[in-house]
Amino acid sequence: MSTKSARLTRRAVMTALAAVSAAGRASGNNPKALVAYFSRSGNTRVVAGLIQRSLGADLFEIQPVEPYPADYLETVAQATRERDRGFEPPLVAKVSNLVQYETVYLGFPIWGETAPPIIRSFLKAHDLSGKTLIPFITHGGYGLGNSHAVMASHAPRARLERGFSMQADQERQTMNAVNSWLKGA
Repeated sequence: MSTKSARLTRRAVMTALAAVSAAGRASGNNPKALVAYFSRSGNTRVVAGLIQRSLGADLFEIQPVEPYPADYLETVAQATRERDRGFEPPLVAKVSNLVQYETVYLGFPIWGETAPPIIRSFLKAHDLSGKTLIPFITHGGYGLGNSHAVMASHAPRARLERGFSMQADQERQTMNAVNSWLKGA
């Protein structure tokens, strides 16, 4: 990633978070908000932490019982198999006392042009009826895919709001750059 695009990416994150933070300040610290996220590479985790600190919200990491592989290509293959089979991996834990939250910020990366299977599991395991659901999404350049439809179908009684998304494809870019370099070495 060039320095200019890195600056633009950071600027986009900070601008969006300033808007979220202003909304949080308007209503005071927001203990009635939950930031729930899934992150394999750490990109979404960083955004989740920024939102959580800006709003004073609670933080919950969504984790599958069987962790995804550390290798990027193995994860892509597994996620594709899970998506194609409609598999929803079991969760390590559920949010306890979800009733106390009015707003859930839900963070995840886009995998194969959709929400990862673990997000379907999270939405299926939690009743978000009457809650405001605000997504924050990282992606590798393919946009949001059908993630909005996934959230709408798996949390039909939540108030789904427009969220935040950003391109965060450092892992793929790094892998491609190293592979290209090795081919030339």
